[in-house]
Amino acid sequence: MKIDRFWPSTANLWLCAFRSFFLLTAGHAVVAMAWWLGALAGLLPLPELPGGAIVWHAHEMLFGFAGASIAGFLLTAIIEFTGTPAVDRKTVQLLLGLWAGGRLCYLLAGWLGVLPAAVCDLAFLALLTARIAGPLWRQPSRRHLAFFHALTALTAIHAGFYLALWRGGDAMAWLLLGVGLMMILIVIALSRISMRLVNDVLERQGGIAAPYLARPPRRNLAMFAIGLFSAAEFFLPGNAVAGWLALAAAAALLNLLNDWHVGRALWQRWVLIPYLVYWAMALGYALIGLGMLAGSNWNSAGHHLLLAGAMALSILIVMSVAGRLHSGHGLDHRRWLPSAAALLLGAALLRAAASLPAFAGAYLPLLHSAATLWLVAWSLYLACSWRGLTGPRPDGGKGCDEAA
Repeated sequence: MKIDRFWPSTANLWLCAFRSFFLLTAGHAVVAMAWWLGALAGLLPLPELPGGAIVWHAHEMLFGFAGASIAGFLLTAIIEFTGTPAVDRKTVQLLLGLWAGGRLCYLLAGWLGVLPAAVCDLAFLALLTARIAGPLWRQPSRRHLAFFHALTALTAIHAGFYLALWRGGDAMAWLLLGVGLMMILIVIALSRISMRLVNDVLERQGGIAAPYLARPPRRNLAMFAIGLFSAAEFFLPGNAVAGWLALAAAAALLNLLNDWHVGRALWQRWVLIPYLVYWAMALGYALIGLGMLAGSNWNSAGHHLLLAGAMALSILIVMSVAGRLHSGHGLDHRRWLPSAAALLLGAALLRAAASLPAFAGAYLPLLHSAATLWLVAWSLYLACSWRGLTGPRPDGGKGCDEAA
């Protein structure tokens, strides 16, 4: 491409799909949050949007920020899982264009209507699903088909969201349903990643071969409980049944944490950060459930623990591992990664506290503090990962090949 002549490192962006999508994920996290803060302070404009500004904010967290990371992860992981060729540059560029088009069109939906944003966003998910479907179905064991099913369901939920926006209905209910599916997708992805990360740490520490297993019964129970709560939250909003199911989801996730109690290896960053993902998820569902049963509105606090806590931490660890190994580098042992994880966890806790009635008097300071920690965390990621994601492979490997 001609642009490569002006910025040579641009050519390296197309060695594998995750490079551009991981940069977009972190960049969107910074820009969207900065804009949101500026808009709340009255310093930046926020156009009149279908569904309102809060729906836009939640949508961009889920389908903008997380959507870009999902694309980068799946287009890299499916290649590794199935041994198929890397996605070609034109497909990656088309996906990038559709993703960016969705962000812009939704921001301008007050003038354009919701149809252009819906077309871009749904075409993005449909193309991504189609690109991973073939390799997953052709694999003899088909052991990774859960990713296809989750992505198909996410596309259907996104379609329901836009249909509700178009009809003037409750679009937020569809986003909350999407949050549940995103938590299930995180459990699926972390079960694959954790078995390698945890066992690598254990082997280095004590020479023990593969003592850690992400056990299917616990994992499946957690996903089933999350799914039940999400369905109840969608069809029976505010009902006590949903509250009890939220607590059941929290209990199932705490049970899942028993797989992670592997001694001192737990304190290594590659184990501790995914472990904290499940803690944030369990606390989020516990807070939602307790609020429903106590007649208090703690939903916002719980959902922010799920999104700003569990989802953000899982995206950070996935991008930090896959982004390094598949660009020819070893794992990053610099201090920025645990610092960024601590900042994101702090941001999630502060933002959750801001939504609780007990801290209503400190709402704005807590909100601004949480946003500041979030911005610093993702700025750290960009600063420390930019060269690896835009530069050439240092190991002489090709495309998405994992570093030795």
